[in-house]
Amino acid sequence: MIFNPDGKFFNSGGCFPFVKSRFTENEKLVLYGLVRYPNAKDRELAEKLGLKHSTVISIRRRLREHDYFRTIRLPMLQDFGCEIMAVAYTNFNPVIPLQKRIEITENRIEVSEEMFFSLGEFEKGFSLSLSRDYTSIGKINDVRTETFGKLGLLEKEYPTEVIFPFDISKVYRFFCYTPLIEKYFDIEGGNGECRLEKSREISLSENEKIVFYGLVKYPEHSDKKIGELLNVSRHTVSRMRKKFEEGGYLRQVRIPNLGKMGFDILAFYHIRYDPSNPPVFERDEVRSLLNDSIIFMATRKFEAVLIGVYPGYDEYKADKVRIMQLLKAKKWIARDPVIRTYGLSKSIIIKNFDFSPITKKTFELKLSEY
Repeated sequence: MIFNPDGKFFNSGGCFPFVKSRFTENEKLVLYGLVRYPNAKDRELAEKLGLKHSTVISIRRRLREHDYFRTIRLPMLQDFGCEIMAVAYTNFNPVIPLQKRIEITENRIEVSEEMFFSLGEFEKGFSLSLSRDYTSIGKINDVRTETFGKLGLLEKEYPTEVIFPFDISKVYRFFCYTPLIEKYFDIEGGNGECRLEKSREISLSENEKIVFYGLVKYPEHSDKKIGELLNVSRHTVSRMRKKFEEGGYLRQVRIPNLGKMGFDILAFYHIRYDPSNPPVFERDEVRSLLNDSIIFMATRKFEAVLIGVYPGYDEYKADKVRIMQLLKAKKWIARDPVIRTYGLSKSIIIKNFDFSPITKKTFELKLSEY
């Protein structure tokens, strides 16, 4: 389907029936619209997609009911003192079943406020965290190494950390699903990049911090419901939410359920550049590694982490070859990247974009749980 200036879409012919066959044409359009325009109300979305208002309402409800997407609010915590994003990954000796391993790590590692995403498979796993400084990240890694070591879970290597200080890093895509959906639903609509920008200095009042936290913790609640939980008026919540969104330090995001959509493989890439010939950071040369399958990409001068999503092995292999050919043609690497694949049907998401604990810690809020 191709988007034209009149707001209509038409099919451009596709070759990915394993993804598309799960949806009617209208369902594909609405799911795409929900992900691309997360702030649009139903009526506005209907106009953008060229559908009836009632059609959008019924399909949105059905898709949400069947867990095809969920809504989160992404806080730009780098604007409030979080200086670092950290990515950690580990290979495991499979002496303990995955579910048992998760039960152990949930209480010791994933419980950390800094960690907002964690995914595990039988012999491997990775996580992402935000922190004010390296001390907290270092403590998490020490606990991780100690826990895995005592259980005999570690292979020969320690857990690997990749640190991205916001002020010397670039995050070109932060779990951006629009290009992926456009590709596999045959929609040409002009995708965005979902960048995370360098830190700014933003200050909020105590009341604003509380409302900000409430919006992050309860992203699918109405302003009225959040106001009731926080004991403030709906008008106050609405006014502050609008201020946060327009200021760019709170972003509503829709996360599609990739497994239910028919995607099968998630690939994790850790690339270390050759220090004698890295891509020119200031010129954004490394952007050439991006394509529609890459949902996450963060880089600093001498290393990068990418996450790609694919319907099957052939698509993954083709993209892996593309990335390797480019890296070697440019002579950007002296050794091969670390590449780990995860079967989405076999993996367990242990922590699923939960930003409320680190938001609460960053704002130093002393609140009882609502």
